[in-house]
Amino acid sequence: MSNALARLLEIAPPPSQPRDKDWGEVERILAFELPDDYKELIGVYGGSNWDNYLYVLEPDCPNKHYDLLKWAKYQFEDLQDLWTVEKKPAELETEGSVLIPWATTDNGECLYWLVLPGVEPNEWTVMVNEVSDRWEHFPVSCTQFLASVLTGELQSTVLSSLFPLATHEFRRLGPA
Repeated sequence: MSNALARLLEIAPPPSQPRDKDWGEVERILAFELPDDYKELIGVYGGSNWDNYLYVLEPDCPNKHYDLLKWAKYQFEDLQDLWTVEKKPAELETEGSVLIPWATTDNGECLYWLVLPGVEPNEWTVMVNEVSDRWEHFPVSCTQFLASVLTGELQSTVLSSLFPLATHEFRRLGPA
């Protein structure tokens, strides 16, 4: 178990039933392996809502609005369109770089893994985008980002100033 996941377990008790995924099939559909910490996070918490604001996407999420596979497909297409009218963030100038969404917010911000050629999934870092040309890059894993932002160790100028809540709230996503 990662240190970041251990910190999340202190913040919010996990649901009683873990979520099993066929990660091989998920990664085949995405055409990317995913970070181990994310797989562990989903196994423990599943698709989830943190502090009534941040939604962690899950492959084949019971709430179809937060399905990682659908988000990945549509975000890839949307970003390709966006780059025709806006400048890519400097982190994406490397040929073959890709963004894969792993979380979103109720305000429409999106959190991505920055996938660079030759960088292993467990080394992917986090990029946060406001629905504009504002981007932030955090050199941490997705689980480290979530734990650190919830504890206030990490601050984002893109995410809502009302997040995180003083008393954390966690909800596993179910059918909508």
